[in-house]
Amino acid sequence: MKKKIMNQWKQVFVCLILFSIQTVNAIAQESYSISEQKDRLYQYAGSWVSTINADTDSIDRFPKLRMVNIAKLGKQSLQVEVLRYRNGNYHPILVELIGYDYKTDRIFAAGHNESGAFFTGKGSFSDENTWLMQDSDLNGNKTMRVAFDFLNCTEVMVEGFDNSNKSLWKTRYIKANSKEKNIGIQLVSVHDEMLKDPIGTLKFLGRMGYAFVETFVYDKGLFYGMSPTLFKEEVEKVGMKFLGSMTFHDLPLEGKWDESLKWWEKCIIDHKKAGVAYLSTSNNQIKGIKTIGELQSFCDYYNAIGKLCADNGLQFVFHNHADEFLFVDGVRVYDYFLQNTDPEFVFFQTDFYWMNIAGVNPIDYFKKYPKRFISWHVKDYQELGESGKINFAEIFEYQNKIALKYILAEVEDYNFPPLYSVNLAWDYINTYYQNNK
Repeated sequence: MKKKIMNQWKQVFVCLILFSIQTVNAIAQESYSISEQKDRLYQYAGSWVSTINADTDSIDRFPKLRMVNIAKLGKQSLQVEVLRYRNGNYHPILVELIGYDYKTDRIFAAGHNESGAFFTGKGSFSDENTWLMQDSDLNGNKTMRVAFDFLNCTEVMVEGFDNSNKSLWKTRYIKANSKEKNIGIQLVSVHDEMLKDPIGTLKFLGRMGYAFVETFVYDKGLFYGMSPTLFKEEVEKVGMKFLGSMTFHDLPLEGKWDESLKWWEKCIIDHKKAGVAYLSTSNNQIKGIKTIGELQSFCDYYNAIGKLCADNGLQFVFHNHADEFLFVDGVRVYDYFLQNTDPEFVFFQTDFYWMNIAGVNPIDYFKKYPKRFISWHVKDYQELGESGKINFAEIFEYQNKIALKYILAEVEDYNFPPLYSVNLAWDYINTYYQNNK
């Protein structure tokens, strides 16, 4: 979270230079692209279902087609299986291996359909969204040209043409990854997208397989401009839950304690209307702490908020950045928080990126305080697993050894468009869930 705030200050500085925040945003968005063929191919990974027809994104209770595309070899190839609904069951009708060849910078395929015919294909993306493949039989005769048009990050139109360029069939697929693993997302990962189009962005996240959201924007009783009940409805419409919210209210100045707790009371009421399970917070005041007495004031504050939350059926969670690992009079702030907040009312949310920045190992804390950590923010320096600086494989071995309830993806720096990056994050976490379940 703090990383996002720091980035916002950087954006203000750029705005002063360029005199236009719109120009800055446009330049920033243009810098996010999917330039490599293999990365473009990965857009096709995941579980998909066909729509009622190619002109709508509506889906039948039992879609006519299901497609499962599993990424292999570092996302350079896809194992594809298409199944058709017949007589109450789904039957395989096609298996295929699609791969990227780095020598030719092209995409090749080899497949087998239910009639027993083998085929090969070759082609490429002409841009991020347009992919053409020419299929041939094993005698080298051209059989069909297949065009893939990615309408957005969770929708693709697939159309087959004969050798005279006549359309043979057209299918619209919607991504429909499973929510079984209960993976959540901190919405700061798609902050700009949520501000521009919250309903559309939520729809994409639900299709990617995210099961719940944690918000970053709570302002005057509203979530992205919506009332608590309306925002809850919109989240649930796309098959997700609104389980958590990150909220901010600094340690009160002397004489302002009651006023601050009244703010939290209003905050809790709004979040209860929205149906959340927990509130989390962090605090940028921590680096200014000079004495143990001041440190205890933070613990008293969090204990009071935690008690308010518990009285209203919610859990209160403290989220770390890097400042919590500074020392005050020889005592590490984070350790003091763990030892001097009430374990009945105050829980902790681990941000792996910021712990890594601070040079501490979260596993040391899981071993010492296994009942205090109910939530993880799985975050890396950019896309998950790309930096090589955080041993996520080792960390995920503890997911079933502690009181963990919530695992959330968080991405704040990107090599790709944010929605592509958070899809990578879901896939990365989903893989570790499977390996450790």
